[in-house]
Amino acid sequence: MNNMMMMMMMPIVSKVYCSPSDVVLTVRRRPNVVAGGFVVADCKQRVVFSVDGCGILGKKEELILRDGEGNALLLIRRKGEIVEALSLTRQWKGYTYDYLGSHHHVFTLKEPNSCFSNNTPIRISLNSSSHGNFKINGDFPNRSCSIVDSTGRLIAQVGVKEEVEQVMTGRDFYHVKIMEGVDQAFVLE
Repeated sequence: MNNMMMMMMMPIVSKVYCSPSDVVLTVRRRPNVVAGGFVVADCKQRVVFSVDGCGILGKKEELILRDGEGNALLLIRRKGEIVEALSLTRQWKGYTYDYLGSHHHVFTLKEPNSCFSNNTPIRISLNSSSHGNFKINGDFPNRSCSIVDSTGRLIAQVGVKEEVEQVMTGRDFYHVKIMEGVDQAFVLE
């Protein structure tokens, strides 16, 4: 790996998930009845990540990002407080797991409280300031948004392929293009 690539590599969860080239992943939403969540596949339709906890029976306000083998990579918890209902933002905290199963705080995601703002970007701040902060711009519910770093550099783009949009009327399938050197596990959080 050359020096330029080393400078552009952004491991947040692990450098294992940083590719030397752009990667396009397909995301499929699972039914909400049981566990809900998402399944993420590569171009060869291999499951590379899954997200659990979005369903009716899942633990409320908690998501788990897993690798393709089912190992937990990130635990994401909503910081729920009574005061949050009156706040301008809702907060989520992301934690990695170490080999002993302990949690280590990695990032905080602040999303605007929908009662107060529709066009305010979602902000992600890392616990370590080595990579700066990130913003999610656009409309995620309609699968049309981008993630940029603190310098404004695009690190990921979320969208729906035209062919899929014509066949599927729902929002169950979309793709995420992740730029080279960017931690795919972090983007999919």
